Amino acid sequence: MTIRKTFTSAPAATRGLVLSALMLSLTGCGMIGSVIETDKVDYRAAKKAAPLDIPPDLTQLQKDNRYGVPDGRGVATASGYQQQKGAAPVAAGATVGPVNSAALRVERDGNQRWLVVSQSPEQLWPQLKQFWADSGFTVISESVESGTMETDWAENRAKIPQDIIRTTIGKVFDSLYSTGERDKFRTRLERGPNGSTEIYISHRGAEEVLSGPQKDTTTWTTRRNDPQLEAQFLGKLMARLGNTDVKQAQDTVANAALAPQHAKLVNSAAGSHVEVDEGFDRAWRRVGLALDRVGFTVEDRDRVQGVYFVRYVDPDAAKTEGFFTKLMNLGGSSDKAKEAQRYRVAVKSANATSSQVTVQDKEGKTETTAIGAKILKLLSDELK
Repeated sequence: MTIRKTFTSAPAATRGLVLSALMLSLTGCGMIGSVIETDKVDYRAAKKAAPLDIPPDLTQLQKDNRYGVPDGRGVATASGYQQQKGAAPVAAGATVGPVNSAALRVERDGNQRWLVVSQSPEQLWPQLKQFWADSGFTVISESVESGTMETDWAENRAKIPQDIIRTTIGKVFDSLYSTGERDKFRTRLERGPNGSTEIYISHRGAEEVLSGPQKDTTTWTTRRNDPQLEAQFLGKLMARLGNTDVKQAQDTVANAALAPQHAKLVNSAAGSHVEVDEGFDRAWRRVGLALDRVGFTVEDRDRVQGVYFVRYVDPDAAKTEGFFTKLMNLGGSSDKAKEAQRYRVAVKSANATSSQVTVQDKEGKTETTAIGAKILKLLSDELK
């Protein structure tokens, strides 16, 4: 109490000097750090921030700590594969050496990029989980059926502007600052020939926007996926797996040769489909990545028949029900998420150099509704 009285009765100039000294002592190190920091990616796991809700077209992957990727040899579905052959993941605590850089490459098709690694999915799985943990994310879902893992929502703190207030007192009250954006990533592994693995990373984003007649409230809504952010994390992963320089690996990903492949939406009396200028194997993999990017939940897949079993809710219909006003609650499954309808996305080989993608209802009949047309359009845009 004595100290407070003395400080209050001191001249204004003296109080200003004391406050300035106190502020500098609290934030000096933070100011220096903000000057030398060059990394534009600094994620913090969602558990440190307000939780996010999953919109209906982003229903969570099934939580499961097992892993296995179907190879399609004599087994119709991934779930059937798991019943016949147990997965053999690397034991907890086991170490796997870095991949030889000559056995690690980047492939690209349009704005889609992926890594091809000369290790099995079982060897890569624990390394991928550790990679996301070290990148500031929490892996919340792992799916046996689809061979995927998904992170929780997280915020890129590097996007917060470094203004005078931020560089002085912001480091002390860091939790008061927010970018108004959240990101999450889904990793998909596809078993390749000769024991290799293809690794795909897809991004999903959400942003906080002003709403209401007076613009005095905020709601969360989805934002477009960021191919550059996907490429950045592929570069970081490539550097981790190959034990190489991050900048060099990111340059390799960014400059990957562009494959001149295209896809187009075809409407005819016989029905609509997406025509892809690729053979079945490549079309099958790219459709899987497109489904991840658009936000479908892949419950199962039948590579022999060329079918993905997915769930999808029309986001426009969800908006009319006010769903996005609850986008920030990731705590658990919601009734809205359970309203996601089941569909089949079928990939069929037309010839050696082209394939067709169609949408079916859960019974396997051609989906002729407006929702089916919308799904085809979303896939066409991603596959171009």
